[in-house]
Amino acid sequence: MISLVHSVAFNGIQTRPVEVQVQITAGLPAFSVVGLPDKAVAESRDRVRAALAAMGLALPADRITVNLSPADLAKEGSHFDLPIALAILGAKELVPPEDLLGQVVMGELGLDGRLMPISGVLPAAIHANSLGKGLICPAAQGPEATWAGKDLSILAPETLLQLLNHFKEPNLVQPQRPKAVTADIKHPDLRDVKGQAAGKRALEIAAAGGHNIAFIGPPGAGKSLLAKRLPGILPDLNACESLEVSMIHSVAGLLPEGGLVRQRAFRDPHHSASQPALVGGGTRAKPGEISLAHRGVLFLDELPEFSRQALEALRQPLENGEVTISRAAAQTSYPARFQLVAAMNPCRCGYLSDPAQACSRAPGCGRDYLSKISGPLMDRIDLIVDMPAVKIEDLSGPADGESSAEVRARVIAARQIQADRLQPHGLETNSDIGGELLDELLVLSRENKALMAQIAERFRLTARGYHRLLRVARTLADLAQSADLAREHLLEASAYRRLL
Repeated sequence: MISLVHSVAFNGIQTRPVEVQVQITAGLPAFSVVGLPDKAVAESRDRVRAALAAMGLALPADRITVNLSPADLAKEGSHFDLPIALAILGAKELVPPEDLLGQVVMGELGLDGRLMPISGVLPAAIHANSLGKGLICPAAQGPEATWAGKDLSILAPETLLQLLNHFKEPNLVQPQRPKAVTADIKHPDLRDVKGQAAGKRALEIAAAGGHNIAFIGPPGAGKSLLAKRLPGILPDLNACESLEVSMIHSVAGLLPEGGLVRQRAFRDPHHSASQPALVGGGTRAKPGEISLAHRGVLFLDELPEFSRQALEALRQPLENGEVTISRAAAQTSYPARFQLVAAMNPCRCGYLSDPAQACSRAPGCGRDYLSKISGPLMDRIDLIVDMPAVKIEDLSGPADGESSAEVRARVIAARQIQADRLQPHGLETNSDIGGELLDELLVLSRENKALMAQIAERFRLTARGYHRLLRVARTLADLAQSADLAREHLLEASAYRRLL
């Protein structure tokens, strides 16, 4: 007899159906797992054997063959333990086979028969719901699975024994209820930043249009201080964005206590981070920092100190909003529509603009230091802000600037204008506008066309830089509640371009 149990494999946040087939035949005792299993899947033999022994059951003294179909798809992860155990019990008719066919099963077994937490339950639950099947998963992930749909049947037992008893006597496993979304994160207030009016203005523009921004200034100028306040002036994720971001965190095993992610992420990796750490990779092609920052903020402090290889890997995701990790066996894609915030010193010592403190290599050291960042990468940054050192009188005075709540209200209003304009085209913010749509939506008068020609010549703009400047100008117009692009919008947008 062959017993079948349905499970899933993951390719990024996409799920691939996997059929766990078990056949028990006469012959020398053996337990083999085939179908391109990785080491974690192959080791399931010992975990299944120990879990059954903890319940007082023993594997039959026969030849057990487990096939994970399709056989040419690589299977990774410990979540195949439970479907393998149930398929074996189904082959021995200890579990009714018809009770298994209507379920998608995933879970790791402890040696004592407990079901241990796993990653990827949310996308698996969405997959099961799309097929009209139920889901069996560990109790720790039951609340997470409920977000896939109210009609999804979920069994989330704490142990394998509890699950088997449920098949004999239904309603032993309690129905699952969604838990509250992740608690609100208290972001630092923009009012706390003293001085740096130009930096605050640029941060508001970046938040309103979803633009990438870079701060350049000496140590202690407030670059990191401003960057950490960007999430506090961004609108919360909508329902679709929240589900998409939560799926990435679920696959990464970072979704806490079954709640959804409702606030935009702020990721700030250290400058020693490798390319796989930033863009994703490793043996299981896990999502990297840029995918964990999807729909949120990626803050790269000390940008020139990152490896050239890691920085150049950001170019395609910044343009396409997606990262593809290529391996010999397959390709894995993750969403990566993040907002880049970079901070850097003007030179290695950091005091290029202060003759009293600058090193003897100035001003050439500044060009050498910033040359570590390639032109194509800088071309993808919409706003470049020079931040001088904070004046002592600003530091000693009271914090009387605008609060994050006040700025956030203007950002939300500007984004609503963009949504009304761009939703028919499937876009969200001005930073998404491209191609022919850019010419259609950003119409310039004859005078403004002449002005843009002068700006393009002055700053030696590439085609990409030209379009990015127009997008920033459109955001400035939205913040001013203006239907048309005016001369002052183009001039202010050009002030955020920099000749490096």
